[in-house]
Amino acid sequence: MNTRAIVINAYGGKEELEEAKVELPALEPDQILVKTAATSINPIDWKLREGYLKQMFPWQFPIILGWDIAGEVVEVGADVSDFNIGDAIYARPETTPFGTYADYAIVDATLAALKPSNQTFAEAAAVPLAGLTAYQALFDHGDLKAGQKVLIHAGAGGVGTYAIQLAKAAGAYVITTASPRNHELLRTLGADEVIDYHTTDFETTLSDIDLVFDTMGGDVQRKSYTVLKPNGRLVTILSVEDEAAGKEKNITAKAIWLRTNGEQLKELAALIEDGKVKSVIGATFPLTVQGIYDAHALSETHHAVGKIVIDNQ
Repeated sequence: MNTRAIVINAYGGKEELEEAKVELPALEPDQILVKTAATSINPIDWKLREGYLKQMFPWQFPIILGWDIAGEVVEVGADVSDFNIGDAIYARPETTPFGTYADYAIVDATLAALKPSNQTFAEAAAVPLAGLTAYQALFDHGDLKAGQKVLIHAGAGGVGTYAIQLAKAAGAYVITTASPRNHELLRTLGADEVIDYHTTDFETTLSDIDLVFDTMGGDVQRKSYTVLKPNGRLVTILSVEDEAAGKEKNITAKAIWLRTNGEQLKELAALIEDGKVKSVIGATFPLTVQGIYDAHALSETHHAVGKIVIDNQ
């Protein structure tokens, strides 16, 4: 079917964004077609737009960006039994050139989950990529347990806001870094300590940390080895910049890439419905060329609070 979409036909700046009609592939037996109520912005969106990931994803143009969705199921593949037409779902679809900046999107049924009943579509669309990243960093890779101390860098960001809540729900002692204007917000999310990175060097004030979740790299990553206890863990969504760092303390450092996972979205939905996790939305834009342009511009500042959502209702 044809869908209205915001696409790029070349790599480059935000001026490459344009509206187009795109023919979606035929629905596979294990897929669902979703009418997009909302999507959200993640750094992968504009990094791919700029061409930084073109070797990882050698796609043909036009490319529809966006890999979060919340919406209504309007068609189900022949082998799909978990979802019905009319279901409200959310998902982090596979990374394909047919993304979610579109009125309709195709999602593998195994990657979707029913939308949390106490969230709007906009709130639910904020969750999948950032929520799964935080979940997998803390638990699949970071092996975080109740009673342990975790340092989450950039707690006010999209991934950080979910990581703080997930770590707190798991019974960890949560420390994070942020600008003063976001300290109160992060305490309400469950942070036990919030450090003003403008005035305080966490390297000199923290010690005996079990796990560091790094979303910054550079000096922040380098200094993080100092605060970890022997046999501590460092998990980063960037790259491990110094493989030898932390070896004397037997620190495990790991760079991760998100795995799409519908079962974990069900777990996140349960936590959301239990009131243990919520979405922090810093800005909302419409699903138009100008809306996506402005949303990318905000995301590129690295100073957005929480998630940037695209509402298509």
